[in-house]
Amino acid sequence: MTASQSVVSDGRGRTVNYLRLSVTDRCNLSCLYCRPGSQIPFIPHADILRYEELLDLVALAREMGITKVRLTGGEPFARKSLLVLVEAIRRRFPDTDLRLTTNGTMLAGYAEPLAACGVSAVNISLDSLDRATYARITGSDHLDAVRQAIDACLRASLRVKLNVVALRGINDAEIPAFVRLAEKLPLDVRVIEFMPIGSARSWRPELFVSARDALLLASRQVELIPEAQRHDTAGPARMYRIAGGQGRFGVISPLTDHFCKSCNRIRITADGKLRTCLFAGCEYRLRPLLRNPRLGLPTVRRVIAMALRHKPLGFEVLAAEGDRGERGMSAIGG
Repeated sequence: MTASQSVVSDGRGRTVNYLRLSVTDRCNLSCLYCRPGSQIPFIPHADILRYEELLDLVALAREMGITKVRLTGGEPFARKSLLVLVEAIRRRFPDTDLRLTTNGTMLAGYAEPLAACGVSAVNISLDSLDRATYARITGSDHLDAVRQAIDACLRASLRVKLNVVALRGINDAEIPAFVRLAEKLPLDVRVIEFMPIGSARSWRPELFVSARDALLLASRQVELIPEAQRHDTAGPARMYRIAGGQGRFGVISPLTDHFCKSCNRIRITADGKLRTCLFAGCEYRLRPLLRNPRLGLPTVRRVIAMALRHKPLGFEVLAAEGDRGERGMSAIGG
């Protein structure tokens, strides 16, 4: 961080140093917890931020002391020439902790270029190791492509994290298989609690699996050793080493054991809306400011600073059953 950069905090004193930047809401899957049956319409192309605008936002984030940037979607590789943006970010901000979240279906051929660019880690959404169950959850048969992508990333020495949304009666019985995968491969498996996002049209409480239940299933397979969490890079996952294994297992518990008091992130959607909390429907429109020559980045910075003063605690939003908006995870930037 240069002398011109400053650490930014929100109205509750939480340091904000992590930007999740969505490059597209397009996706080639229709996961039942995200875009079930493709019920959510795509954002018109004219409303999607240009690569130049995304790069400007990364520059602004760096000026504000944000050191970690994750490119998300939708599916990032559904956007043409994504690698051009990745390379541009690395050239201008080589010390940025740059990461990527993807469904992995189009990733395999990009593993080596991403590693060469210095991408720190790749998060791959993979909710089943069984072909039929994978197709049931995602609406498509791309499991082989995802497994190939995982292998390609490991060969390229990319850090790999697998994100598994646990769904009772659908894929929860596979948690032991995921544990065994992490035991034999040098990667992280993180089981995530099913969340009521946006209009929650896909949310059904009978599908919910708690992080505690996931841990119980995992601990029956292997010995799990809790890992000490570094406060400077603390994320939402509680991670465990697998005794005698190569990888790690973890859980993310936004509902049963929330981490709102240490939340360090903001989100900017593909159409340029700032969201300070995943569960809160309030969004701040940045795109019109970016495209107005009389306003531009200085005004965007003021809006971000103002929004952070009102960054809520997500668990309070959920408890109040407040307005979470109508946008699904693919439009928010997961």
